[in-house]
Amino acid sequence: MRPVSIVAASQLPVMKSNPDSLSQMASAVMQDVMDSAGVIGVEALYIGNMLADELQNQKHLGALFADEAGLHGVEAMRIGAATAGGAAALRVAYLAVASGDVDLAMVVGAEKMSEGSAVPALAKALDAKLEVPLGANMINRNAELMRMYMERYKVPKNGFVNFAVNAHKNAKTNPNAMFRKPVSAATVRGSRVIYSPLRLYDSAPICDGAAAVLLAPADQARAFTDSPVRILASTVATDYFRLEDRPSPLRLRAAELSAEKAFKTAGVKHEDVSLFEVHDAFTIMSALQLEAAGFAAPGRGWRLAHEDKIGLKGKIPITTMGGLKARGHPIGATALYQACELFLQLTEQAGKNQVRKPKVGMMQSIGGVASTVVTHILGN
Repeated sequence: MRPVSIVAASQLPVMKSNPDSLSQMASAVMQDVMDSAGVIGVEALYIGNMLADELQNQKHLGALFADEAGLHGVEAMRIGAATAGGAAALRVAYLAVASGDVDLAMVVGAEKMSEGSAVPALAKALDAKLEVPLGANMINRNAELMRMYMERYKVPKNGFVNFAVNAHKNAKTNPNAMFRKPVSAATVRGSRVIYSPLRLYDSAPICDGAAAVLLAPADQARAFTDSPVRILASTVATDYFRLEDRPSPLRLRAAELSAEKAFKTAGVKHEDVSLFEVHDAFTIMSALQLEAAGFAAPGRGWRLAHEDKIGLKGKIPITTMGGLKARGHPIGATALYQACELFLQLTEQAGKNQVRKPKVGMMQSIGGVASTVVTHILGN
């Protein structure tokens, strides 16, 4: 396996509703990535998208996106892993280039959640026979985890507040974020209850977005950019599919396993990680991922936020550009936004959101209720 680098990245501003079509959004970032790298084509295209079947009545995105971008004849396919589909596509592209079979691979994530009803479509990441008929969806599943966590670890009502405060503070200076204004702790605490104890500011918004990255062999990377970013590790693991079947529901075993393998593969330690882009579709997942990845002991993840240790200058900066909560969570594109943000951070192009002298960045993407977790570690 040969080393692989990201040599270009592009992202559209996340919007509540983008007027362009899904394929037009994808084509825009794909073309921008190729222009940035000075190329007119790629050998392979891998796509992250979850909801086009339900919301746009559209399958066969590989050929559709390739055609829209003028990439006729290339290998092109959509990669699925529910809400972690973008990260799965990134991993497939990484493996294709690392294997030597492909020299230049594009990964694009695109999602238009504004067309149709996203919540029932997202519930398809759960068990269609044993969970969904009982009313299960992504909101109440995560609310149940949050309730269990608060009860077991005696978390005060304001214990999770700073996760949202931090995300919105960072989104303010991210030109691609959906929400670009800070929120106070009082606003977060006073927001309406969606499904107890989950409040409005504990949940990421429905939105539209597209982002893309270009991968090349590390020994060829400087032909495309002066500042490539190396993919040090790309790993994936799964857990019991249903929450009720897990021996310890508050232990995200898939996140643990994929993180452990990623650290070992990358040859880095926790203290080497300069920032961690968590999959904060729901606040509880931020705390659980910090614990599963080894940055906090069980039951202590919430304290990193409560004690102001997750900011840009904190012990472990997270959601440095606003995260899913404030930048937005256009499902299949989300992991590509994370990858773009790590690329900007590690090449010190993150502007007012820049983490000081970053060397290693980490991102995790969650499929379903952490039934699948994909971890990437990048380095400069």
